[in-house]
Amino acid sequence: MAGHSKWANIQHRKGKQDVKRGKIFTRLIKEITVSARMGGGDPGANPRLRLAIEKARENNMPKDTVENAIKRGCGQLEGVNYEELRYEGYGINGAAVMVDCMTDNKTRTVADVRHAFTKYGGNLGTDGSVAFLFKHCGQMIFAPGTNEDALMEVALDAGAEDIVSNDDGSIEVITAPHDFEQVKQRLEEAGFKPEMGEVTMKPENEVSFTGDDAVKMQKLLDALEDCDDVQEVYTTAVIEE
Repeated sequence: MAGHSKWANIQHRKGKQDVKRGKIFTRLIKEITVSARMGGGDPGANPRLRLAIEKARENNMPKDTVENAIKRGCGQLEGVNYEELRYEGYGINGAAVMVDCMTDNKTRTVADVRHAFTKYGGNLGTDGSVAFLFKHCGQMIFAPGTNEDALMEVALDAGAEDIVSNDDGSIEVITAPHDFEQVKQRLEEAGFKPEMGEVTMKPENEVSFTGDDAVKMQKLLDALEDCDDVQEVYTTAVIEE
């Protein structure tokens, strides 16, 4: 099964994350806090919190920062009470966009998200307008040159749903959301470390963007990413380098 070229997009995304390290910390603190509030402060009994802590470690977040976020979520420290929101809309040429937010001010957040869509040629839609175009799943992406047969054998045995070979040689492993951790752990134990791994909203079909349209679409995605309350931006658009 072949997919769009992904590798350049992943490297671009990782580069942007390095630049925006401070904002990533803010997002992770919010995610840890909300995860602890909803499911308790024990990572062993709270898969969402466990994933958030793992991501915090990958981004070198100090241990006391993580612990304080958990305490705030559990009510042991004073803190802001964040609300989770999801906005859906369309970008350039009808590309679908989903925006996950955490906020203490819904009025501010919707205004910021709507402004980003409007300014850069998109439209904020209604609930459910594009959600059906995405699949909630675990996704891991491995570098070109990875031994596909060996990876597939371990992944399928560990409970993966699908293996996708992309045109650029990168390989994706897709899991059910609740199987993501065990599959990732089994793959890493076998020597397969993903370049990127997360529980995400994966587009069912993708649209490639080049030239001026790619520039316009990237500006919209960047504007949404830059909103203070935005946690994640998902899109069916693939920006070709």
